[in-house]
Amino acid sequence: MKVDVYKRPDTNGEYSYLAVPQGRPIPEEATAVDWETEQHNIDLDPDNQSVDGLSADDALAQINAKGYAISSSQRSASGSRA
Repeated sequence: MKVDVYKRPDTNGEYSYLAVPQGRPIPEEATAVDWETEQHNIDLDPDNQSVDGLSADDALAQINAKGYAISSSQRSASGSRA
């Protein structure tokens, strides 16, 4: 599944991340927060690495349940992305 990823500053240098299926708007319940675009057109696949702290399995489960995935995580030192 292709997703767009957004971020917002959290505490202690951490970020919260929001993933929505590619091309869909940020869900209404999350629009009160100032999300910044992090990445577009990211392949969220269980066989790939996590995307900015969002594990593929967890993110896909959240997207299936509510249409988006959200997590709070600290970016890895390598900054690797799927």
